[in-house]
Amino acid sequence: MAGRGPAPASQRSRDRDNKDTIKLVSDGKKRGTALPPLWRNGKRQKWHPRTVAWWNHWRLSPQAVRMMTEPDWDFLLDTALMHHEMWTNGRWELAAEVRLRVQKFGATPEDRSRLRVEIGVAMPSDTKTETRTKSNVTSIDDRRARLTGTS
Repeated sequence: MAGRGPAPASQRSRDRDNKDTIKLVSDGKKRGTALPPLWRNGKRQKWHPRTVAWWNHWRLSPQAVRMMTEPDWDFLLDTALMHHEMWTNGRWELAAEVRLRVQKFGATPEDRSRLRVEIGVAMPSDTKTETRTKSNVTSIDDRRARLTGTS
């Protein structure tokens, strides 16, 4: 008699077949450091506002929880310099390199899928509405009676 074959193994033999993901949740802490002073031709220059916002988004992101070493932040700082140059001087040819660099940190949902990273949302531990809903409804019959007006 024909069948579908043996049941799938609980653990895959190839790493690429492993579907385990890492869930990252932001704790609201700013990680890394602020952007350092930017010097160009011996003169101090301001960072482009888009780059400052971009940098701070990374510092607050759930991905920042994984960026624990100085080389991680150095790599992102080099990327920030490209981002600044792109926005300040319209050097849009740098956009491809910036995109390649931020994908390593999981910038887009597709990047995170490839890295097997899931972004979670921190849920408040104590919600009063949840407690109230649970205490008002003791059974489905009570709920039906309240909705139809029959007691």
